[in-house]
Amino acid sequence: HYAPTSEGKPAKTIDQIPLDWCCGAGVVLDFTHKKKGELISPDDLVKALKKINYTLTPRNIVLIRTDLCKQYEKLEYQYMHPGMSREGTLWLIEHGIKVMGTDAWGWDASMDVLADEYRKGHREKFWASHYAGKEREYCHIEKMCNLDKLPQPYGFLVFVFPLKIEGGSGSPVRAVAMVEG
Repeated sequence: HYAPTSEGKPAKTIDQIPLDWCCGAGVVLDFTHKKKGELISPDDLVKALKKINYTLTPRNIVLIRTDLCKQYEKLEYQYMHPGMSREGTLWLIEHGIKVMGTDAWGWDASMDVLADEYRKGHREKFWASHYAGKEREYCHIEKMCNLDKLPQPYGFLVFVFPLKIEGGSGSPVRAVAMVEG
């Protein structure tokens, strides 16, 4: 989805993603305070983890909560969200995270914000978080919902199994959280 190669090797297609990446302990980080176009940095991630007293472990599935999914029916939905910074994406990967998701329309800042940056000559900002996948292998999920319905920010399992599309660069997933109680 990001490029034909990742980490200097052919990038995995969706049917080559290991199933053990698709199930793990989930953690929801609350970024409902972030506004359109604002980027989530490594410092923001550290603060969000500290706020819930959680330390990431490899193969956690990190879910970025913006609550923008509640705006799904609005025409401007795809232009309302904050985004993950390239540095924030790489920070998660360096902490052993292979799968991450958001309830916003996209992983990066909204397309209008990215296009404006591009027109200003900041080409390196266009899909910078997506393109982090060229350097480091990871998967992200967009347009999730109901992250606000989880009773706690961690202590649950997440299953995000993609459709096995041979040679596909992406796929819909059925995302499910299993909460005890």
